[in-house]
Amino acid sequence: MINQSNNENLQPGFEKLFTDHDLSEKKIYEKLIRLENFTAETKILKKIIKSYETLLKGEKKPIFQFNEYDKLEFSKLLNDEHKLARYVVYRYKYKTYPIEKIIDEYPPCVQIEPASICNFRCVMCYQTDTSFSSKKDGYMGFMKFELFKKIIDELEGKVEAITFASRGEPTLNKKLIDFLDYCKDKFVAIKINSNLSNLNKELAEAIFRNNVQTLVISADAPDKVNYEKIRVKGNFEKLVRNMELLIDVKKKFPDSPTIIRASGVKISDNQNFNKMKEVYGKFTDSVAFVNYLPWESSYENKNNSIYKPCSDLWKRIFVWWDGIINPCDYDYKSLLSKFNYKEFTIKEAWNSEHYNDLRNKHLKNERSKIYPCKGCTNI
Repeated sequence: MINQSNNENLQPGFEKLFTDHDLSEKKIYEKLIRLENFTAETKILKKIIKSYETLLKGEKKPIFQFNEYDKLEFSKLLNDEHKLARYVVYRYKYKTYPIEKIIDEYPPCVQIEPASICNFRCVMCYQTDTSFSSKKDGYMGFMKFELFKKIIDELEGKVEAITFASRGEPTLNKKLIDFLDYCKDKFVAIKINSNLSNLNKELAEAIFRNNVQTLVISADAPDKVNYEKIRVKGNFEKLVRNMELLIDVKKKFPDSPTIIRASGVKISDNQNFNKMKEVYGKFTDSVAFVNYLPWESSYENKNNSIYKPCSDLWKRIFVWWDGIINPCDYDYKSLLSKFNYKEFTIKEAWNSEHYNDLRNKHLKNERSKIYPCKGCTNI
């Protein structure tokens, strides 16, 4: 079921969002005050608690508040206070560090690219740029398990959020199940973004067995015609069949906290959100539209007048299949990169002079001096 009343306090990037949960602000507060014995980062927890005390008293705008999607994630961890404590600290860092411009030793989130190759050619994606997606140009490939293991070994205990996604379709990597097995119980927020076209029973079982926090399914329209116009080379009937497979496999894992979300990029008035909820709501815990970002033309987009710093520089970092470390995936050809994981760690890149120079330029309203940042609309 989809809770149709939850359309407030959406996190940046969401145009519309509906989730299924029953958490009140009071219930969250009551749970928070019981978490102090489960985290070493008590200063952050106390800030969150104080913010909720302010919220419940209605005195002023709180400095931090879980949005509707956070609440869904929160609700899945109510019976595991160790993980819940780790989660609330991670979410605080992810959401407030870009605002307060705080840099820890590690970013709150690391996005790892199992594959830069994709089997779709979605109209709003950089895969339509043949100078990128052509095999001869060197951007296409799959991450090897040895490199992946090295990355995870560095991040375990330092970072709580790992997202399997970026320029390609992660499930095309034949080692993805091994990746998931290796990550089991090492992170509190593992997410996979997928078009779901390559799903099979074994992969579905690995997702639930390893307690992946969220599986985000790219589903931009609730009907065959519009879905296949946007997700070029996709097949609507196959998408629905694989959603049914997911639900069938999930029955074998009744205690799995995995959230299934259908998410589309809003690019056309033909994408009806109420219909999205009707069609995909019966398979998922959440349905969302995210705002369009012109990825498909990153290097041709005109300079814009946005001066606010990009939040990515304070909340996440990307590691491509070949080890290249990059600030974002809008820059899908890695023009901003100066690091490869084969020579530098995540910690070294994140705290490097190069990264700090990018941050400082953004803070000084100098996005227009950075290519391709000057054409990007992300804040």
